[in-house]
Amino acid sequence: MKTVLLKSPMNYIGNKYRVLEQILPLFPQCNTFVDLFAGGLDVSVNEDAAVVYCNDINCYLIDIYRAFQENGYEAVLAHAEQRIEEYGLSKENEGGYLAFRNFYNHSERNPLDLYLLMNYGFNYQFRFNSKHEFNNPFGRNRSSFNAALQERLQFFVERIETFKFSSTDFRDFDFSVLEEGDLIYCDPPYSLSIGSYNDGKRGFKGWSKNDDLDLMDILDSLADRGVKFALSNVTEHKGQEHTSLKRWAEKYTTYVIDRAYGNCSYHLNDRNTSTKEVLITNE
Repeated sequence: MKTVLLKSPMNYIGNKYRVLEQILPLFPQCNTFVDLFAGGLDVSVNEDAAVVYCNDINCYLIDIYRAFQENGYEAVLAHAEQRIEEYGLSKENEGGYLAFRNFYNHSERNPLDLYLLMNYGFNYQFRFNSKHEFNNPFGRNRSSFNAALQERLQFFVERIETFKFSSTDFRDFDFSVLEEGDLIYCDPPYSLSIGSYNDGKRGFKGWSKNDDLDLMDILDSLADRGVKFALSNVTEHKGQEHTSLKRWAEKYTTYVIDRAYGNCSYHLNDRNTSTKEVLITNE
């Protein structure tokens, strides 16, 4: 029987939902799981470890998850319904959206308001300016807090009830929570790509190859301690090669992820595509 996978209600850029069926079987069973670049949590909510840590440098994102935990689904839904009525939020009411966005940016910035704003913004994006003001434009005729999202939200809030959240630079995470046999998953921004999650326009710094090197060093040290890791990244993108990543990965196992979301290959040379997405593990 095919496993039913839980889809995050966040619609976060760079999420791994469509490749979960490829990467999850490559994860070893573990007691403690760390998602170092948690994003929309599509991976974490489908991991069955007893203890789950989720970290992301975007503090506003983590604040939303903590607000979900503290309030529970019914209170989150009631808050959303109140704001929808108050501002007349819909797929067509741009004025209501802009008024709500202005209220959020000049108030105490309730994380539940931010979550609702995201659901009416263009492509559900999570974007901030240099002043850390939410500045995503209106998602006319496309984005809304619809019934399907509400259903996903309910299961999501229940699933993350016991998760342990943090918001820190990946270098500052407390890796002492990991013991031999535990698993850390890393899906950092990709230095070869120029997606909006990697351009610094969310109000947070971007990502460089030096960050990649620091992350590789951390994973090496964890592997030396017997901790298992899985790293998502791209080794090739539009004619560019991530040579340092390729060299580093030679001592580990590399799986090519089929971006058409079919099966994955154990050999990097099996695909001839413009972008080569991989999962690197020390299994």
